[in-house]
Amino acid sequence: MIARYGQPPESGRQYTLRPGAYAILPRDGALLLTHQTDPWPEFQLPGGGIDPGESPTEALHREVMEETGWRIAWPRRLGAFRRFTYMPEYDLWAEKLCIIYMAHPVRPLGPPSEDGHSAHFVAPELAADILGNPGDCDFVRRFAL
Repeated sequence: MIARYGQPPESGRQYTLRPGAYAILPRDGALLLTHQTDPWPEFQLPGGGIDPGESPTEALHREVMEETGWRIAWPRRLGAFRRFTYMPEYDLWAEKLCIIYMAHPVRPLGPPSEDGHSAHFVAPELAADILGNPGDCDFVRRFAL
């Protein structure tokens, strides 16, 4: 059974399954995070939705590049969790299946290409407190502290 974080699903509400791949990215004693400004400002583990025909690791490489500008290597799957949330950017109630990896940020290739995102290196202890959802916070506490 996959753990659930956050609010339980609302009775009678239809949710769309949205699988995504996200990464804990340690480098020189800090974690590479992305900060997204819209629809509300929050720090996140870099990553995102898996497009049709894409593997989770292909999505992970693409999303980390889009959100941070960094190339990554050696992703290793740590686990997964579910959360039920509204995604205003898609006007969608989603059951997010979040697959979490540990990977190594190799080098920056440029700024993030996704609007409203910026890359930040943050101490793991701080990251565990400021990430935007409790599942990400728990994975950082379990695997990066």
